[in-house]
Amino acid sequence: MANVNERNLYEVDENSAITRSRSKQWVRLNVGGTYFLTTKTTLSRDPNSFLFRLCQDSDLISDRDETGAYLIDRDPTYFSPILNYLRHGKLVINKDLTEEGVLEEAEFYNITELIDLVKERICYRDGPHTRESKKQVYRVLQCHEDELTQMVSTMSDGWKFEQLINIGSQYNYGNEDHAEFLCVVSREYGINVRSSKETEPTDRAKVLQQKGSRM
Repeated sequence: MANVNERNLYEVDENSAITRSRSKQWVRLNVGGTYFLTTKTTLSRDPNSFLFRLCQDSDLISDRDETGAYLIDRDPTYFSPILNYLRHGKLVINKDLTEEGVLEEAEFYNITELIDLVKERICYRDGPHTRESKKQVYRVLQCHEDELTQMVSTMSDGWKFEQLINIGSQYNYGNEDHAEFLCVVSREYGINVRSSKETEPTDRAKVLQQKGSRM
């Protein structure tokens, strides 16, 4: 019986040691009044960062609140993308946050790789290849009365009907007068700022342009 009790006590002590060991791996942070729970492994991703020094019990002095959480006087909203990056190495920014705000926090915590990553994203966002302006192009097409319905119904390639102008009878066919019309159509072209060239129209657009030259 004594041996059984000793074995049970040993197992209890061993389980308690494992529990204490695991609990020491978790770190509680109070960032601007919002609590975050993470691990030392996560915070140690960048050995030069403020968070690495914080969780390694070094000579870095940091106050704790009544729950034992480290107090960090920063914006908790912008801390989420910082912590998620340390967890999985990917930069994920919610739509209501800005890259500049994340960059400011990354610089505060001194996370070098994240700083470079956010700067690259800002450069890409503001680069000339992402800026496009729109140019509205109009064409005036002259057509006979019997061509009007077919031309309007077969318009494609982004061309839109804008206005129809009756310019009167221009020719006779048998005993009947046939009217001619001016048909105004339009479409938008994207202009690339880097090349400053208008997007090439497709074959359908070229056909419409050629029809317009009949005037």
